[in-house]
Amino acid sequence: MRRALAAAALAAALSLPAAAQNAGRGRAVAEERNCAQCHGPGGVSEMPIIPSLAGQPAEFLTLQLILFRESIRRVPVMTAPAQGLTDEQVEDLAAWFASQPSTRRADRGPADAALLARGAQLSAARNCNACHTATYAGRANIPRINHQREDFLEHTLVEYRDGGRVGTDTNMNGLLYGLTDADIRALAHFLAHQE
Repeated sequence: MRRALAAAALAAALSLPAAAQNAGRGRAVAEERNCAQCHGPGGVSEMPIIPSLAGQPAEFLTLQLILFRESIRRVPVMTAPAQGLTDEQVEDLAAWFASQPSTRRADRGPADAALLARGAQLSAARNCNACHTATYAGRANIPRINHQREDFLEHTLVEYRDGGRVGTDTNMNGLLYGLTDADIRALAHFLAHQE
């Protein structure tokens, strides 16, 4: 049932007219819904385990907002803000956050050479760049993972590995199966330090 609902949400996200995207209106919706309280000014998160949305692909953001709105993806803190969003508001929000510059995180801390090396091995072995692109900037409905919060990446990768992340992508569960917490930490560290 969840897969059918997720497929319907993806189809809805893909079928919304591109003309409906309006970053200016999206900014107004973001202000009305107080998105910056958690996701930071311009979509650059300053809160632990809260993702940065700046520079994410609009299609990916559209899909996630629909999954939240339809309660297919359940994250309690996103339930209220996503409820009642119209399709046009979803598209506008996605367009606005996608139009914001994705910047290297100033608070990401120094790179750890051993973690970077292990993370690079894990990323190569799992072909992360096949979907997330060579620069990890994402595309279409695949999220940008460079410039993302390291703690959020680690949390999300653990959720996928342990089967707790619900949505349209089951590939991630299989790709992360068998990784240890130390592996996940190294992979998140590597990805967060990509330019």
